[in-house]
Amino acid sequence: MTGRSAEGREVNAPKAWSVLAMAPVLNEEVKIAEVVRRMPRDVVHEVLVVDDGSTDGSAEVARQGGATVLAMGSTVGVGAALRAGCRYALEQGHDIIVIVAGNNKDAPEEIPELIRPILEGRADVVQGSRWLGPRSAKGPMPLYRRAATRLHPLLFSIAARRRITDSTNGFRAIRAVVLQDERLDLDQPWLDEYELEPFLLLRAIRLGYRVVEVPVTKVYPPKAVGQTKMKPLIGWWSILRPVVYGGLGLKRQPQPLKRRAS
Repeated sequence: MTGRSAEGREVNAPKAWSVLAMAPVLNEEVKIAEVVRRMPRDVVHEVLVVDDGSTDGSAEVARQGGATVLAMGSTVGVGAALRAGCRYALEQGHDIIVIVAGNNKDAPEEIPELIRPILEGRADVVQGSRWLGPRSAKGPMPLYRRAATRLHPLLFSIAARRRITDSTNGFRAIRAVVLQDERLDLDQPWLDEYELEPFLLLRAIRLGYRVVEVPVTKVYPPKAVGQTKMKPLIGWWSILRPVVYGGLGLKRQPQPLKRRAS
């Protein structure tokens, strides 16, 4: 299977590697249609939309676009939705799971570049960073979000004991072997909201998996069409809590791998 990276470079995905791209969604009918449409089908074997209790046409337009829809039935939180999507991916035998924003802020066209380090045997987790490379963050990104997405990586890097430039970015690729590791401990109920994504990244680093960052695009739409569903204070604490818990040792810490996955 062959695709093209955002720079036009060829990306070869061996047939033995199955790639699933997953987007959680809550009432994003117009935006999720674009996310599904933009998926590079020559690289992505299956597109999964996890519907977190939408009351609009999000699920239907995703199906019409060719995506598989996993309906949660009610709004359970983005973390719980991602867990369900990961379980589905493992059950279906996919080898690489790519997480993409359901609100069209990410660039699915960049998936070939995101999975490249895994295909080349250099990484187990690839974290997209809007702060690397020339593309960076685009659009009318709110000032408080710009500040928060700079501060969070500083604190995250202290907790992880290595530099990460964009710890709040959910656009990432993960080898299935990582998600199969029970030491990740993702089923904790306090991870049902925004906590799960930084928690997963921090756990993967602490467990000794190979984590690399690659530059990606993050585009913020005009405020009038909705920029985020994260609520002030509650949402900020939600995404910061794993870093605080991990840094202070308030949650059980995993034991490092004796050897890294090959």
